[in-house]
Amino acid sequence: MKKWIFQLVCLCMMICVQSFSGVADEKTARPILTGAEQTAKYLPLLKGKRVAMLANPTTIIGKIHLVDSLQKLGVNIVKVFGPEHGFRGNASAGVEVSDEKDMATGIPIISLYGKKNKPSKEDLADVDIMIYDIQDVGVRFYTNINALVRLMDACVENGKELLILDRPNPNAYLVDGPVLDMKYKSGIGMFPIPMSHGLTVGEFAQMANGEGWLANKATCNLRIIPVANYDHDMPYTLPVKPSPNLNTQQAIMLYPSTCMFEGVYLNHGRGTMYPFTVLGSPELKGIYSFSYTPTSIKGMAETPLFMDQECYGLDLRNYDVEKLRKSKKINISWIIELYKAHPFKEKFFEKLSKEMNSIEIQIGVGEFRQQVINGVSEEEIRKSWEPGLSAYKEMRKKYLLYP
Repeated sequence: MKKWIFQLVCLCMMICVQSFSGVADEKTARPILTGAEQTAKYLPLLKGKRVAMLANPTTIIGKIHLVDSLQKLGVNIVKVFGPEHGFRGNASAGVEVSDEKDMATGIPIISLYGKKNKPSKEDLADVDIMIYDIQDVGVRFYTNINALVRLMDACVENGKELLILDRPNPNAYLVDGPVLDMKYKSGIGMFPIPMSHGLTVGEFAQMANGEGWLANKATCNLRIIPVANYDHDMPYTLPVKPSPNLNTQQAIMLYPSTCMFEGVYLNHGRGTMYPFTVLGSPELKGIYSFSYTPTSIKGMAETPLFMDQECYGLDLRNYDVEKLRKSKKINISWIIELYKAHPFKEKFFEKLSKEMNSIEIQIGVGEFRQQVINGVSEEEIRKSWEPGLSAYKEMRKKYLLYP
C-alpha cells in the first residue's frame, strides 16, 4: 500500500513538472510581436478617422510596409511624415530631405528633416490621429527620439492624439554611459539620459511626458500598443536595417560603443559596407595590421573621413557581442587603446573634419577628453558617471512597460 502511494505521488510530481515545463517552453517559444503586428488592438482606433504617420522603412508588418498594410485594411492615411534618412531611407546621415509624393501609394510625404522638424498647424489640419512607428536602437545620439518628442509637441499644440506602435530595442539590456550634461545639448543629444538609455520608444515617450521634456512641460495624449512576449533582456534581431549605416546586426549591437568615435579623428567605417564595426586611420599604419579604405558611397557616406586613404586599426566585425550583453557596459577600452596607440595625440580629439563632432557633444560630458588624455582608468571614468547614471536608472523604473 505504501509503495503504491509512493508511486502515485511520484507520478503526480512528474506530471506537474512536465506541465510547468510545458508552460515555460510555451512562453519561451511565443514570438515577439511588435505593436504594428497586433492590428486587432488598434484598427478600431483608426476607423473613420483621417490618419497621418511618422514612418520610415522599418515601419513594417512582416515584409510589408505598414502604410500598404493599413491602406489594404481600409485605413484612410492622408499623409506620411519622414524623419532623417527619409521615408524610404535613401538619404545619408545629416542630409536635408525634401517633401515628395510616394511613388507606390501617391500619399504626400512631408519631410521633418529639412526646412522644418515638426508638423505645422496646416500639416495637421486634416488629421484626426497621428501614428508613430519607427524602429529605434536605444542610443541617445540616434535622432529618432528627438523627432518623436517634436511630434509629441505638435500633437499637443494641435490637440491630436498620438498612437505609438512600440518595437523592441535591440540594446534594451544596456543602460550605461554618462547622462547628458545639458550644456552640451545638441541635435544628437536633447535630453538628460545616458548614452544607452535602455528604453523602447513607447517607454521613452512616457518618460518625456512624465519628466516634463515637452515644450512648456505639456503632456501629450498618448496611446501605446506594447510589444507582446517581450522583455528588455531578450535578444532581438532587426528584420530591416534601421538606417543606411546601421546595415548589420553587428553594427547595431556595437553602435552604443563605436558611435562615440564620431567625436575623434578616426574613421569608424563610414565609406565602407561595414560602418561602426571597423575603426582606423592612415596614421596608425605600422601599429595595426588590419586595414581598409573608405570610399564615397551614395546614400551612406558621400564624403567619409580619410576618403580613398588606407586606414589601419581595429576590425570588430567578428567581435563577440555577447561580451557586451554579459557585461551590460558600453566598451570604452577601444577609444582608450586607440588614443594610446595614436602617434599624433594632439589630433585625436581635435575637430579636423566636417564629418566630426566634438567629443563633448558626442559623449555628452566635458571631462571625458581630459580623462583619456591623462590616462585615467576605465574604472575611474565610470565612477565619474555617478551619481547621475544611478539616479537615471531609478527614474527609468517609473516608465517601463516591460520587465
